[in-house]
Amino acid sequence: MRALTLPGLASIDDDRAGVGLADHVAAVIEVIDDTDAPVALVGHSGGGAIAHAAVDARPDRVARVVYVDSVPLGDGGVINDELPVVDGEIPLPDWSVFQEEDLTDLDDELRERFRATSIPQPVGVATDRQVLRDPRRYDVPITVISCEFPSEMLRELMAKGHSYTAELARVHDTKLVDLPTGHWPQFTKPAELGAALVEALA
Repeated sequence: MRALTLPGLASIDDDRAGVGLADHVAAVIEVIDDTDAPVALVGHSGGGAIAHAAVDARPDRVARVVYVDSVPLGDGGVINDELPVVDGEIPLPDWSVFQEEDLTDLDDELRERFRATSIPQPVGVATDRQVLRDPRRYDVPITVISCEFPSEMLRELMAKGHSYTAELARVHDTKLVDLPTGHWPQFTKPAELGAALVEALA
């Protein structure tokens, strides 16, 4: 398993000006192209949108995608254009910005560690429109690890044709897995998340 450091995220001192969603997608595509065997992608939160766009660009090279507390972002959507922008970038917001469900199990110690290691996001990554072109992306199997809200809620939204799950509903082979915790299981339930990833990728 390889964790990718995407443009603008290597250091708090990186220049993030002008870095957009397409730059992050291109960085993932480059790794896919440099890998001989089929790959599996894992995307957490907004990283799910990046993974989905990479699948759209290379549907024949990706064996599975795992979305961690995330779902595929459809064409024309944005990751989050409501996050507070400070000095041209998006730092980790004040905890009051988040919903109660986001912060489940994120105690004071974890919050302090999270904030101490966080790196601001480039504005364009969060606000640029998703661009998708290849319907073969729907043929790539996916696993959704549902944390904040139970997977049953996702099923209900899909059944109702909700816009949030519209792209997810079009995927032909989908497995939904519950890992009840907040939005950052890598902090709050790391062992359980690791086990869920191993099972999904097996």
